[in-house]
Amino acid sequence: MLDSSLQGGFSNPPVQSAQAFRAALSAMARPGRIETLGGATAPAPTSAAAATLLLTLCDQETPLFLGGAYDTLAMRDWISFHIGAPIVEAGFAQYALGTWADLSQATLPTGISDYPDRSATLIVEMDTLAATGARLTGPGIEVEAHLNLPEIKAFQANRALFPLGLDFYFTAGPHLAGLPRSSIVAEL
Repeated sequence: MLDSSLQGGFSNPPVQSAQAFRAALSAMARPGRIETLGGATAPAPTSAAAATLLLTLCDQETPLFLGGAYDTLAMRDWISFHIGAPIVEAGFAQYALGTWADLSQATLPTGISDYPDRSATLIVEMDTLAATGARLTGPGIEVEAHLNLPEIKAFQANRALFPLGLDFYFTAGPHLAGLPRSSIVAEL
């Protein structure tokens, strides 16, 4: 195990995990709204928001898929030490971390009719998050919201699966936005 894997956790776990959980819930309850989230530092290229989400939402019983540049020995060691989550193939994941290019090619679980909650939540790392681009409507959005999604059609196809489908967190640096499967995505 690398020495760097021992660093980067919460300095005040009870307070920071509660704040992070609230931000994660708020982001998913208000699709397109950009929250600020931090407190954890994982090996590069993982953002502070993504590292904090992993510490908050995952545990030793949460199967995690790492895509592309995020599947490194340093990251696996960091997850092993701080979270204990099993690293699995995409088809068995409850959470997945990577870029859109990494994750959009993976076959992730979308749930089954009796258990739609047995789907994956993707943590998609982006260069930036901005309240521009795709138009979002649906539950949790008063009129409409906007978010710079990596594409439109994949999220429209995901919505067509409802109540099955994937849920998404988008992260960039200390910023976080959520997009649940119930959101309706349209071009601007």
